[in-house]
Amino acid sequence: MSTERTTETAPAQAGAVSAAAAAKAVAGSVFAAVDIGASSGRVILGRVIEGGGVEGSGGEAGVQLEVVHRFPNGVVEIDGGLRWDFHALFAEVLKGLSAAATVAAVQGERVASIGIDTWAVDYGLVNKAGELTAQPFSYRDDRSRAAVEPVHRKLDPARLYATTGLQFLQFNTIYQLASEPDLDGVQALLIPDLIAFLLTGQRRTEATNASTTGLFDAVAGEWATEFLTALGLRKDLFPPLVQPGETVGTLLPAIAAQVGLPQDTKVVAVGSHDTASAVAAVPATADDGEEDFAYISSGTWSLVGLELKHPVLTEASREANFTNERGVDGTIRYLRNMGGLWLLSECQRTWAAEGFNLELPGLLDAAAALPPGGPQINADGPYFIAPDNMPDRIRAAVRRTGEVLPNDPAAITRCIMDSLAAGYARTLRDAERLADRSVDVVHVVGGGSQNRLLCQLTADATGKRVIAGPVEATALGNVLVQARAAGTVDGGLGELRALVAASSPLQVFVPELSRL
Repeated sequence: MSTERTTETAPAQAGAVSAAAAAKAVAGSVFAAVDIGASSGRVILGRVIEGGGVEGSGGEAGVQLEVVHRFPNGVVEIDGGLRWDFHALFAEVLKGLSAAATVAAVQGERVASIGIDTWAVDYGLVNKAGELTAQPFSYRDDRSRAAVEPVHRKLDPARLYATTGLQFLQFNTIYQLASEPDLDGVQALLIPDLIAFLLTGQRRTEATNASTTGLFDAVAGEWATEFLTALGLRKDLFPPLVQPGETVGTLLPAIAAQVGLPQDTKVVAVGSHDTASAVAAVPATADDGEEDFAYISSGTWSLVGLELKHPVLTEASREANFTNERGVDGTIRYLRNMGGLWLLSECQRTWAAEGFNLELPGLLDAAAALPPGGPQINADGPYFIAPDNMPDRIRAAVRRTGEVLPNDPAAITRCIMDSLAAGYARTLRDAERLADRSVDVVHVVGGGSQNRLLCQLTADATGKRVIAGPVEATALGNVLVQARAAGTVDGGLGELRALVAASSPLQVFVPELSRL
């Protein structure tokens, strides 16, 4: 039996009653979100509005975003390692804040605060004079692989998990720090905290990102200082913790003058791990069950899981390699960090270098036209972490399964999409089992929410309704935490999510029965 694929637009006014109650727009106040991923960054102005959300929203409350600056990001080879060009990155942040100041001034608005989110686990080392000692290493560098065994000799993996609840990844901060030759006289600042420090002069560590280090107690919500001691690390290696919504500081005079913002402009901690901000903006409403949903934050990586009130620290959870990371308002992001659209973007980069100008829409259409049941790979494989020659690596992985994948971009693209969707389904089944939860709806947010093929295949593979959108979930979560800290928005995550639902055009995908 089969049924036609169904894609529909979810009403943008979902949850509008809560949204209207939450929003109390302060005239002229806007919020600057610095949102940086592994391949690009943006500075975005966010406005909370009491009416007139997206077209078709019935004029209800919502959030409007305006991108004022975009810039590229990526790893570069420096001193024999894969690092981030942080100096160039920070210069782009300053350009973006300057653009935000200009746009706000032209429109008669005031930038009330700045929030920063980036990827997790990476850090810069800052000396007592406040100087960055070297360009930060990227998690894609292989240096931490050799540190895993020495760390586990000092701290048994079962003990690590029982305290931190963190998924094992060879590039977790704990292994990167164990690779450092000298940590005397320096502090480790995670990337968003490093940006905040250079803006304000204040050293803090935001809690959602701290929870990705492998040195954070998942129950206590504090640093696991006994682990620092066991590894010979100072207890003050990281600055003190700060929670989303707390003020880190105000702009340094020189920074304020350079970007054209008042010196009393606040830098407010948000969910500085970009996934924490994205999950805060999942548009789950009371109609869907505000607590009974799964999410996939789909971008370079795929973060697949559930939102819980308490961590799951069982041995079964450790064996399944699930992670318990902090979310906004003390929630737990119970998830697995999986392979993502990095696989496809790296393939596109290789094909472009070979002279094939393959646009994404055409690739996905060609892939969708292929029959189901083709070969699949383990998209989480460590052999996909480093860049370069991704199509050949994917075909080699297929050969190891005993199958053959043609050297055809459409076939390779379909393999990636099928593999991701199958991986999402396995992960969600495991999450439901391990957390003793059952969900009926999966929210896909981030760039992957625009990938209709991936969303449909995810609905088919999971057998669950998929709601796709918003694309800019991370920026929305960033802005709304700032807005709540300023008193522009009231309520908890339910109210924030109602504002997102009222602001965002959403697409619904239902399973195609012939694939189940």
